[in-house]
Amino acid sequence: MMIYKQYTTMKKQTVSLLVILLAASGFFFSCGNTTNKNTGSLEFDSIQVNETAHLFGDTAKPACSLTINFAYADSSTDSVLRDSLNTYFLSLCLGEKYMTMPPLEAVRQYTDDYVNGYRKDLEPIYQKDEQDNADPNDMGAWYSYYKNIESRIQLYYKNLLVYRYYYEEYTGGAHGVYMTSFLNMDLRTLRPIHLDDIFVSDYQEALTDLLWNQLMADNNVTSRQELEDLGYTSTGDLTPTENFYLSKEGITFFYNIYEITPYVMGAIQISLPWEMMLHLMSDDTMVVNELRNS
Repeated sequence: MMIYKQYTTMKKQTVSLLVILLAASGFFFSCGNTTNKNTGSLEFDSIQVNETAHLFGDTAKPACSLTINFAYADSSTDSVLRDSLNTYFLSLCLGEKYMTMPPLEAVRQYTDDYVNGYRKDLEPIYQKDEQDNADPNDMGAWYSYYKNIESRIQLYYKNLLVYRYYYEEYTGGAHGVYMTSFLNMDLRTLRPIHLDDIFVSDYQEALTDLLWNQLMADNNVTSRQELEDLGYTSTGDLTPTENFYLSKEGITFFYNIYEITPYVMGAIQISLPWEMMLHLMSDDTMVVNELRNS
């Protein structure tokens, strides 16, 4: 097993005596505050895995492939904030079983569990297929698994952190599955932000209308029926999803495959600008107001 940990480095620069004197006099004090204005002064790193394991340890047999690029909070002026965020990140990306472990240990354990589970589940079945003289080409296709996990910090601004998680897996069959999830964290409360935190009560129907209207505009059609003819809502209703991410421009609602469209249409994103939603928004969500007014 090969696990690579990459550290962010900062280049050291030689400074002149004049710069040192200016810094000592407080010239850079305000610049430092601007740089560290975000809650916790968090710094992030990533743990990378690229692991391939063959059935029975035989390179002539099918294998599973696991790639991970896991982003986590490496340091902070607030250790509770750092550790709490990593608990959320691990739970989202790897599962609750790993959420209380240090990030590197969690990724190592997850890698071992994935490889061991693959071999435990498939080696007996593969061995029986071999005994039954199954077609080796079919066996190779059906027993070659892969999983890809990627995460990154999408936005870190004042009291808000947006974390993006992507997952892709193939376990035999016609095609693999994939999904993207988002975590919008209020760093003051260490709680995820939900739609009920952003909007006034009874917002669902009005927000649904805005989503339909934006989806029509995105597809250059003028009716919901035209959208349905294109395949939208053929697998599920269009309603405000909790899988969204905040940005300075507005809110993007993210629908994974099969949620409102068939697999062939892929994931669907609908972005609503803040101006379009002002009449539905609560004044109580400080992190959203900070972002919207930035």
